[in-house]
Amino acid sequence: MKLIKEIAGRIFAIWAIVMFVATMLIFLIPFLLFSYTAKDPKKTTRFAAFARVWMGIYLPLIGCPLKVRGRKHFAPGQNYVVVCNHNSFMDVPISYPAIPGGNKTIAKIEMARTPLFGLIYKTGSVLVDRKSETSRKDSYLQMRRVLKMGLHMCIYPEGTRNLTDQPLKSFHDGAFRLAIDSRKPIIAGIIFNTRKVLPANKSFFLMPRKMEIHFLPPIPAQPGETTQSLKEKVYKLMHDYYVGRES
Repeated sequence: MKLIKEIAGRIFAIWAIVMFVATMLIFLIPFLLFSYTAKDPKKTTRFAAFARVWMGIYLPLIGCPLKVRGRKHFAPGQNYVVVCNHNSFMDVPISYPAIPGGNKTIAKIEMARTPLFGLIYKTGSVLVDRKSETSRKDSYLQMRRVLKMGLHMCIYPEGTRNLTDQPLKSFHDGAFRLAIDSRKPIIAGIIFNTRKVLPANKSFFLMPRKMEIHFLPPIPAQPGETTQSLKEKVYKLMHDYYVGRES
């Protein structure tokens, strides 16, 4: 049975790659015509709308439909710092289109160098070279500009994928400092099942499964709130919700 599952996981991975490339090439046409040459925030807002259609087709095609809860918490005309847990490479392809309205995600600069896909990747991202202190500082300023444009800014406060057996890794300060500095509320997005779809301990393996992302009510920074206190508040909220749903 285990051998069958291993073989099936490789077959599903091949299918997922083929479908990703095929749907991306189709998606590139409206993206290049109507989004790529536009100026922000219109460029990113259009891209996000196209991405919802793209992932709405792609994810079911690979047997990984997405269920989204809590979009109602995004008030019209208000933008947010969105923080999500990070278990898998599948997290960004579901969190980005799940967030209503235009948004950008903090992302590693390396993927932006991929031919064709790099054009898409850069449009939806604030790029950062984690090895460069200058790049990290510049990315923070870019995120503040994203929020000033009226777009949402999505950050994975764990920094990298959670490869531990704990529900969440410890959080970095950036997202919470950004929320306080910009005076934008935080919305937590809790992602489920992506670790089961793309297990971190297996290469070239995908197991179809329904995925979910649940958005929780906004958390505004209170007067006098510190980065540390806001971080601890959001961490506990996300940890307790994740554990409660998984148990």
